[in-house]
Amino acid sequence: MKTIKYAVAAIALCTLSFGAFAAQSINPSEAQNLNKVGVVSAVGATTLDGLEAKLAAKAQEAGASAYSITSANTNGKMSGTAVIYK
Repeated sequence: MKTIKYAVAAIALCTLSFGAFAAQSINPSEAQNLNKVGVVSAVGATTLDGLEAKLAAKAQEAGASAYSITSANTNGKMSGTAVIYK
C-alpha cells in the first residue's frame, strides 16, 4: 500500500514540474523586456480556451518561454495568432 502512495506522489510531482516549463501567456507590457522570436498560429479550435491551448502548445514546441495572443477570429472554426518570446 505504501508503494502505491509513493508511486502516485512521484507521478504527481513529475506532472507539476513538467507544467513549470510551459510557455506563459503574457500581456504586451510584460513583453517589452523579452526578445521576440517569431509568430505562431492555430486553427480549428471550438472555444477560446481551446484556441489559447493550441497557441500555447505551438509556442512550447517552438521553444518559447512566453507568448502574447495578437488576434482571434471566429469565422466558422476559431483561428488566431500569437507572438512568441524568449
